[in-house]
Amino acid sequence: MKLLVVCLGNICRSPMGEGALRARIERSPLAGRVEVDSAGTAGWHRGKAPDPRAVACARRHGVDISGLRARQLQSDDFLRFDHILCADPDNLDEALALAPPQARGKAALLLPWAGITHASTVPDPYYGGDADFEHSWSLLEAAAEAVVRRLSARPDSGIIGP
Repeated sequence: MKLLVVCLGNICRSPMGEGALRARIERSPLAGRVEVDSAGTAGWHRGKAPDPRAVACARRHGVDISGLRARQLQSDDFLRFDHILCADPDNLDEALALAPPQARGKAALLLPWAGITHASTVPDPYYGGDADFEHSWSLLEAAAEAVVRRLSARPDSGIIGP
């Protein structure tokens, strides 16, 4: 299975989400069965490392995202990935605009898709401070934990059979 986490610039939320997911998956029975990547709907930061504040936040939680590089979401991502998981409704709309008609069902908001019920959007911490990055991390970490539960428990996930 292949998951793609999407935000606006691919330097804050989506690389933190990719890192949180990878870390959770590596410590679960899903290790080696699920691939995770990230992308942004905008191409401003293409080729750049994650925001230093995102790197520092992830590092505080034992996850290294410093080697990731920003890339822009492409329509062929809908053919390569099983699920396109977006941080907020605006990025979901942008992703859906790129989706081939037969693949539109692959795109969803990350938090609700994961089963998080107390929030539906991962707020963009870019214009905030450390507390904003920590808040986004806490939501992404909760989503990562929920994704592992979802993929491990559901026979239709394609990961763990009945």
